Amino acid sequence: MKKTILLSVFALGALTINAQTSAVLRGGDFWDNWYVGGRAGATMNMSGGGFFKSARPGFGLSVGKQWTPIFATEIQGLGYMNTSNSRTVFDQSDVSLLGTMNLTNLFAGYEGIPRLFEIEAMTGIGWLHHYMNGEGDSNDLSSRVGLNFNFNLGESKAWTFSLRPAVAFNLTGNFPEKKLNFDKQNARFEMLLGLTYHFSGGNGEHYFTMVPVTDPLAVAAMNEEINVLREAMAAKDVELVGLADELLLVQNQLNECRSKAAVASGDTLNLVESVVAFRFNQSDIETSQMPSIERVAGYLNENPDVSITINGYASPEGTEEYNLKLSQRRADAVKDVLVNKYGISASRIVAIGHGVGDIFSEPAWNRVGICTIDEVK
Repeated sequence: MKKTILLSVFALGALTINAQTSAVLRGGDFWDNWYVGGRAGATMNMSGGGFFKSARPGFGLSVGKQWTPIFATEIQGLGYMNTSNSRTVFDQSDVSLLGTMNLTNLFAGYEGIPRLFEIEAMTGIGWLHHYMNGEGDSNDLSSRVGLNFNFNLGESKAWTFSLRPAVAFNLTGNFPEKKLNFDKQNARFEMLLGLTYHFSGGNGEHYFTMVPVTDPLAVAAMNEEINVLREAMAAKDVELVGLADELLLVQNQLNECRSKAAVASGDTLNLVESVVAFRFNQSDIETSQMPSIERVAGYLNENPDVSITINGYASPEGTEEYNLKLSQRRADAVKDVLVNKYGISASRIVAIGHGVGDIFSEPAWNRVGICTIDEVK
């Protein structure tokens, strides 16, 4: 029965490794989560009478690695002081390979940081050496089963103080046939205190940290949604370009009609207006709009006593304050071309931004700067 329990513990530990390695943890590299600890306490015989009379002190060291938040292995070396009249200081030493299973994390789950208090199950196998008073030292196979009551200390959880009760068996003991036996006659009860230091790992912590898991299906769905939005934006961009081109075509036709009206009017040019169209949210003058400005410049050069007003407008998108500034930039842009490119005196030009315009019925057509001949000075 005891063998079955021992094998079950190891099997559950192996399953735990597989379960934890599939979890998304940081600090699982080989050089992460190593620890070293000191052990001190007492051991007592479980048979033969005199339970407390047989007590003798024991102490030692252990070095181990936490493979997952649940499973760890360690090598523990213990020495037991000799309380008899023998000339040897130690009567026994025990070097064991132990496996521990964190029952708290196993049943309550690991949340990315060790709890203040945790319980571990411990079992393992070792080499028990007997120091004799003279020649004839002997060696036996040993095993131990116990619990570790751990208190994880400090904000960084670098230190663990533990109470470690266990039952240690001499498996070969007094049996001449050297069979393995879990026998009370060859068992000892141990009560050790432990202080363990956990080295920091590649994640900068002394323990495993959790990494958020991203569902691949959710990521794929988000990428698909982003692609759909990109396609919709691209379609809107194409639509906006088409509308802008349509606006420019209409504007050019309007300018052409007004140019013909100006020629037909002879000297009555004080009523002539020239329209310069702009793209959405822009104040840069495109090449297609230069003929309208050049026509105004030509007229001003031929009539040096004429002054003009450039009225800038915007479509209704945006705030009132922003549209007012945008319309002023458009009027100033037309003025700058007349002054810097065609040499018209700035004193003959007034540039005024009016904000949102209602010159045309289509809101987008009101993204314009209109040059109006004012008067003959």
